[in-house]
Amino acid sequence: MNTIDTSPSRIDAAFRDDEAFALERDSRDPLRAFRDRFHLPTRDNGQPLIYFTGNSLGLMPAEARGMVERELDDWARLAVDAHFRPEAPWYSYHETVREPLARLVGAQPGEVVAMNSLTVNLHLMMTTFYRPTEHRFRILMEAPAFPSDTYAVQTHLRARGIDPRKALLVVGPREGEEMIRPGDIEAMIAEHGRTIALVLLGGVNFFTGQCFDMSRITEAAHRAGCVIGFDLAHAAGNVPLALHDWDVDFACWCSYKYLNAGPGAVAGCFIHDRHASNPTLPRLGGWWGNDPGTRFRMHLEPEFIARPDADGWQISNPPIMALAPLRASLAIFDEATMPALRSKSLQLTGYLHWLIERKLTGASRAHEIITPREDAAHGCQLSVLVHDQPRARRDALQDAGVICDFREPNIIRAAPVPLYNTFHEVWQFARILGGCA
Repeated sequence: MNTIDTSPSRIDAAFRDDEAFALERDSRDPLRAFRDRFHLPTRDNGQPLIYFTGNSLGLMPAEARGMVERELDDWARLAVDAHFRPEAPWYSYHETVREPLARLVGAQPGEVVAMNSLTVNLHLMMTTFYRPTEHRFRILMEAPAFPSDTYAVQTHLRARGIDPRKALLVVGPREGEEMIRPGDIEAMIAEHGRTIALVLLGGVNFFTGQCFDMSRITEAAHRAGCVIGFDLAHAAGNVPLALHDWDVDFACWCSYKYLNAGPGAVAGCFIHDRHASNPTLPRLGGWWGNDPGTRFRMHLEPEFIARPDADGWQISNPPIMALAPLRASLAIFDEATMPALRSKSLQLTGYLHWLIERKLTGASRAHEIITPREDAAHGCQLSVLVHDQPRARRDALQDAGVICDFREPNIIRAAPVPLYNTFHEVWQFARILGGCA
């Protein structure tokens, strides 16, 4: 997974804290032209803001508007016949993103489908893969998990008649620490595996930016006889993924963060082929998950016959206006490639980490990075723990033209995204954050 060495000795040799260094790195960046493929938020004077919030909402691809307008035009011109137009018919429109999504998450094409929203997909996956028994009924999650995941699991358990207080098992950081020790997850699985029906973790933790070793955790879960799924909201388009080879049972992700498909964008779902090819697995059905050969026989075929791939978990027909921006973004990922993006990401975030540690984490300890430094243990995001006047520092960043993320009570999350952020912006961010001290 690692593409460059970001150990402290290498960083000290590679980085400098002067502006000329940042500008020179940008001039040599082979991905610099992709920045022009996005709409950048600007100040009143037209100058770009420093946008480090791609971990919450990615920027709009310039091609997205034209792709959505094409669908609107065809709706106006063709109406229902647009379902069967020669190029990208609405009937199979979701299939246009199947292969690029598969490449992005390391899957076979039949293992992925774009549908619904993330939390809806989690519920659908739990309907299939959470099969509690008298003795094996627990769900293992991390703390802090994204709140929607926790709500989904709690309510899903209650809907099954199971008390979340008994069934929900949580692994979190040790007392006085911010990150979860990787060995603690495996130890929890080994200790309680006989009672765990499902391991459900974030691939990258939303709060700390910690990236988990999904391959090792999957192996540990399967050794214990557990099903394992991942929420990849902060991982898809951020870190390299190999879901098929890792033998992950299922995964879900949203598309509005690093995948730049717009607010509330259609989400994605992965179901490993050994499950996806089994149409007899229990699920909540809908007509778009039904066999296309009989789909339009409707009342003449009252029995649900699931498609033997990930499409068999679809419930409703694809949301065309939501899929169009995703097509625009995935085309950019295919052109840029994840290995190249990951290489730049490690350098951008490594530079930010180095600048903050060099300038802002001295004797005063006003700022403390709680994201792991090791390459494989983080993505774009750095989470900075602010000990002194955190809200005032957040407001000062905003006043200086920086858009970043604040999580109560005192965490600033900054995510330099390789598709559209620059080394000079990283240098500016560190300088502005230092000026807030």
